This record gives sequence, structure tokens and C-alpha cells, in this order.
Amino acid sequence: MSSDSSPNILAVTTDANLKSVDLTNCDREPIHIPNLIQPHGVLLAISADTYKILQVSLNLKKMLGVEPQTLLNKPLTELLGEKQVATIEQGLAGNFDYVNPLPIKLGGNNQSTLHFDGIVHRNGTIIILELEPNLQAEKANFDDFYRLVKRPINRIQRANSLTELCEAIAQEIKSITGFDRVMVYRFDDSGAGTVIAEAAEGHLEPFLNLRYPSTDIPLQAKYLYTLNLLRLIPDAAYEPVGLIPQFNPITSDPLDLSMSVLRSVSPLHIEYLNNMGVTASMSISLLKNKQLWGLISCHHHTPKKVTYEIRTVCEFIGQIFSSELAAQEDSHNADYQIKLKSIQSQFVADISQAKDLETGLTQNPQQLLDLVGAAGVALCFGEDIMVIGNTPEKSAIVELLFWLETQFNEEVVYETTHLVEVYPRAASYTGVASGLLALLISQVEKTFIIWFRPEVVQTIDWGGNPHKAVEIKEDGTLRMSPRKSFAKWQETVMNRSLPWLACELEAALELRSSIVGIVLRKADELAQVNKELSRSNVELDAFAYIASHDLKEPLRGIYNYSSFLIEDYGEILGEEGADKLNTLMRLTHRMEDLINSLLHYSRLGRSQLQLRPIDLNNLMAGVLDVIKASTRDTQVKFNIPRPLPTISCDRTQVNELFTNLISNGIKYNQQVEKVIEIGYLDTTDPVALEKMRSYPNNTQLKTIFYVRDNGIGIRDKHLESIFRIFKRLHGQNKYGGGTGAGLTIAQKIVERHGGEIWVKSIYQEGSTFYFTLQ
Repeated sequence: MSSDSSPNILAVTTDANLKSVDLTNCDREPIHIPNLIQPHGVLLAISADTYKILQVSLNLKKMLGVEPQTLLNKPLTELLGEKQVATIEQGLAGNFDYVNPLPIKLGGNNQSTLHFDGIVHRNGTIIILELEPNLQAEKANFDDFYRLVKRPINRIQRANSLTELCEAIAQEIKSITGFDRVMVYRFDDSGAGTVIAEAAEGHLEPFLNLRYPSTDIPLQAKYLYTLNLLRLIPDAAYEPVGLIPQFNPITSDPLDLSMSVLRSVSPLHIEYLNNMGVTASMSISLLKNKQLWGLISCHHHTPKKVTYEIRTVCEFIGQIFSSELAAQEDSHNADYQIKLKSIQSQFVADISQAKDLETGLTQNPQQLLDLVGAAGVALCFGEDIMVIGNTPEKSAIVELLFWLETQFNEEVVYETTHLVEVYPRAASYTGVASGLLALLISQVEKTFIIWFRPEVVQTIDWGGNPHKAVEIKEDGTLRMSPRKSFAKWQETVMNRSLPWLACELEAALELRSSIVGIVLRKADELAQVNKELSRSNVELDAFAYIASHDLKEPLRGIYNYSSFLIEDYGEILGEEGADKLNTLMRLTHRMEDLINSLLHYSRLGRSQLQLRPIDLNNLMAGVLDVIKASTRDTQVKFNIPRPLPTISCDRTQVNELFTNLISNGIKYNQQVEKVIEIGYLDTTDPVALEKMRSYPNNTQLKTIFYVRDNGIGIRDKHLESIFRIFKRLHGQNKYGGGTGAGLTIAQKIVERHGGEIWVKSIYQEGSTFYFTLQ
């Protein structure tokens, strides 16, 4: 590495190298209450209630010829006279920005008159009056002001780009003030700044495009720049002037000088200016949306006074410039923003028409990448991960998700350009994922969209070594000190991606809003469908009950009349006629069985559940007693591996549920020894885990009961149809016959209890019916 005296210094830096000594003495320095001012003016702190002088600067005698102590607790009128104090009172009644500077005259009565610019502001119960000598005696008029601002404003309005705008403002401020160097300095998201425009004397080394670390201007200084839009240091070699008394008599605290134009500067900043060879400086704040966007920084190599009028002109030009910033930046990104809006609209249309979110998002993979300018994207739906473009391996994304879930608090978007710095495990795939933009769709469903950007190795030209030197003081403490050299210092930064633009973040957020809106709308539509379906089911149950009830009487009549005909006219009808009547009687008997099943099914849907705690062991003992008594097959083995739990249910219906499932296991079974197992699953059982994955996150797993047999099994093609009412997979009289309503009734009982029922079966080996009860 070259020495500091070399014009170009090169370093290679990764994010790990950027982690420096964690000292924040700069950020903690209370620069708003230094209890010191610069000596080119005097300061008085006055009670806003009594207008008595509470504090004065110690240079009062030098500037005004008055001993500081003699003015303490005296009325301000004793120094300024009633007329000038009345003017101050009137100014404070409105906005003091509109009246500053006030022309203040001191002296008279055979004394030479001293002319000052009076700058006044109020801080709570304290009025702060600052007086700067004005050698012009007469206040500048509007024509003078207009002449100074006309050309700069015209150039600002004619600028066609941000670059042109910044170059114009630098040149105009230099022309108005006469500073040796004027720079437009822009902050990035990290707080570091870059010189993006410069107007300087020809003999000076250019600073254009040099970058300066965020520590050059600590956080509290940046905050003060948003309050006080212009800061002047006429001579960095000044001797600070103290205040008397040291603490304000009203607040008992150091005087808050946040808005003071004379406030003394941090010794660290003075050291910084001295290291740069700068004697005088002036800074003008540039704000965008009330945030500090940058500074107009002015440097001079000899002491330089700038009148308050000229400073006001510069501040005004800075405000006009600030108002143009948003328009210029928006114009710069306009075409790109229009493209993103177009992609956004297409996505909304695709998702609205798609059968599900996954399909809608993946219909046009390239557009999903282009929406935020990414090279890869992972769509995460619970444990299902779909990847498009250049992404880490799916296994790495699964690990990343565990960390990523903890990064969302109230925000729904998370972005970084240096993933490995915040998530070190990403070190193995920085080539494809140095940058990450994650969008949280649903925390409950664990639904995320994660975009990735690759590493872009960058070379940055710094104004000197950006890593602050750490000095050891005599007392052994550590102190950050400004760098001594500002020669161009090149750094190669690795493991970082290009930054995510504000319009890209906005596009991601708008996509999420659209997705949420569409999902909510579809949920409303589904709720309406379910409501109508529920009403239809109620009507269907009522119809089934009425129809089945009314059909039973005529069927009974047909059966009885057929029986009478056989008994009374059997000889006349002959054998053939009797057979036909017997067939008619069998059919009416079967029809009655079907109607009874339908009637029972409809009653299940309408009856009120009698929920109470039921010990399933007692219930099962009764069920098995009935089955054993009714079955002719004695070669049945019933197995209950462990005691069954007590649950809240309708005893009658759950009794019927188990009876149906166990009876089917015996009925559809050709084994010599029929085995029926009744039990419930552990939460670690694969079937339970599979079912748990199908539930929304944070849903408590219900107890899964099962009835398992070693019977004939069910072919795969019939697994979805076996719960349909009156659906039989075998001949009418095979396996003992039946109506085919048993499993439908079992399903209805389970659904009435807020559960679900399903079957797993291997043909010719047996079936297992699983069900849950709420």
C-alpha cells in the first residue's frame, strides 16, 4: 500500500474489513451546547417574560465597549433602547425569519455609532439575540437582493438534469460569495457523501467525485443542518468566546445554541478543516422531503467574512434548489418508474385471473425479476420453494428463511446490499446473492418473495483514508481523530450489490398490496359462496327429510299390496307372477332402506349436537359389545394399542361413527383372521406430521383417530369417491349388501364435529380411516 503522501492510495476491502473500532465519541459530542461562540459577534440570552438579560458573551467589552457583568439582570432596553426592543418584540410575535437581520445601532451621545446585524430567535422561555458588525450601515434593499438571486434562479429553472442543476448551483454560489471552492455534496443511505459538482479556483486540486465517510459529519451535526440551514466559520483559527454565567439561570442547563449563527464549532471539525488547509468555510443545507439530502460546501484558504445579506441570498438559493431536487430525481427515474408500473399492472391482472397465487406470480418469470431489477427470485409458500433465475440453492434458502423471519417487525419489506455482513452464512453464495430484497406476504402462512442481486465489485475514490485514526490520549482513553491526508485513496469494495432504488422498493410494496387486496377479495367471494352453499345444504336437508318421509307411506302401501296379492291370488298369478311380485317387494324393501338412510342423513345435518366429555374407552366397549353380538364371524381380533382419550363430542353420533367404520372393516374383509385396530396417533407420527404441514402456521394439531383393518382395501381411483352417498364399489348383494350411505354418514358426523376424515389404503392389504374431531 502506498504512503499517505501519494496522490492515489489503493486498498481492497470486504465487508469484514469495514468493521472498525466501535468508538462513537463524535456522535456523542453535544455540539448544540458548547457554551462557546465564534468571536465575530456577541450573544445575549434574554428572558422572554421580562426581557431581562440572563447571559452574555465574554467579548461584550471588545465588541460593544460594555463590561459583561454590568448587563446581567438588566432590562434589554438599557442596552438597545425602547424603540429597538419594541422592534424585536414585534418580530418575535410573527416569524423571526422574515425580519432577520434587524438593523441595530449602538452608541450615540458623542460616541461613534456602531452598526450591527441583529439576528434573533426564541428557544422556549429564552430569547437569543446575536449581533454581528455591519460595516455597510444601510440594509440591503430588494433590488440588491433580486439582482443577486435572478441569475441563479434562472439557471436552476433551465437545468435539464440533476448534474446540470448541481453544476449551476456550485458556480453561482462561488460567484456570489467569492469562496475559493464550492462543492455540492450528496449523502447516500449509509450517510457517506460524494462530491457531485464543484466550482474551484484553477490552482486547486479537484475534489469532484471523491467520497467522504459518514463519520466526517456525525449524526447530531446532520440533524442540526436540518434546523439551521446555513453555517459560517469566517476564521477556523478563532479563539472561542465563553458565556457568563456558564449555566442559564432559568433552566440551570447550558444554553441551547442549536439555532445560533455564532455557535462555536466542534474542535474535531476545526482539526478537520486545518488538516484540509481550509481557513474559512460555509455550508448550506439541501433538504428533500425534510431530510438532509446534501450540502453546498464552501471553502476558503484565508479568513473570509460573509455578510448576513449574502448568507440570506445563499440560503434562499439553497431552498429553491431543494425544491427542484424531487422534480429532477423523479424525472431522472421517470422512464424506469413507468416500466415498473407497467409490470405491476400486468402482475395484478395475472394474479386476479390465476387459480392461485403461485400460478399468477410465475406466468411471466422475467417480469417478476424485472419488477425490482433482480437477477434471481425465490417464491416461498411454507415449505414449498420455487426459484427463478440466479439464486442460492434451495437448502440455503430454507436456512436463510429461518433468519429472515426474525428481521420483520412492523415492516413488510427487508432489503440489504451486503447480505453477508448481516447474515454471515451467505458468504458461500455472495456471487448470486450479495443483495437481498424480501417481501413478507403472510407471516402466518410463511409466504415470502425474495429477490437476489449478485456481487458487484466497486472501486471507490475516497478523499483520504476513510477509516478514522484512533489516537491514545494521555489518560489512556481512545479518541477518534480526523485524517491528516485528503489525497485520493482508492478502495475496492467486495461482497456488495448495486443498491435497491426507492422506486424498486415501492414497486415491491405495491405488488404486496395488490396481492393482499386480491386475496381478500377472493376470500370475500369464497365466504359468499360458502354462505350460499350452507343455505343450499340446509334447504337440501329439509327437502331430503320431507321427500324421504313422504315417500315411505306409498312404498309401504306397494309392499303390503304385493304381499296381499301373493297371499290371496297366488294360484291365479302362477309361479311367474308370484316371482315378479316378490321382486317388486324386494325392490320396495331396498327403496325403503335407501329412504331410511337418506332420512337419517338429513337428520344428522339438522340435529343439535349434545356435546359433553365422553370417555372413548367406555364408548368403545359398548360399540364392540354390539358388534360382537351382531356379527356371525367369530374370527375377528380387536386391537386397541393404548387407552383412548376423553373428548368433548356427541356420544350418539360418535358411537355411530366408530360402529360404521369398524363394521366396514369386518364386512369388506376376506382374511381368515380379521384384525381391526382402533387408536390415535402421536404428534411425531408421519401421518400426523403430514397433516400438520397442511394446516396454517400456529394451528394446534388436533387428535387424529384411526380405524385400521386388514381387509380387501380400496383401489386408488376410488379413494375420492367412496364418501359419496349411495356409492357402492361392489355388486348389490356382494359383501352383505347395503345402501352405500355408511361412509357418507360417517363423514357428516365428523364434519358436524368440526373435523375431517380421509383414508389411506393398499389394495388387497387393508385400509386405514383417519379422522379428527374438534
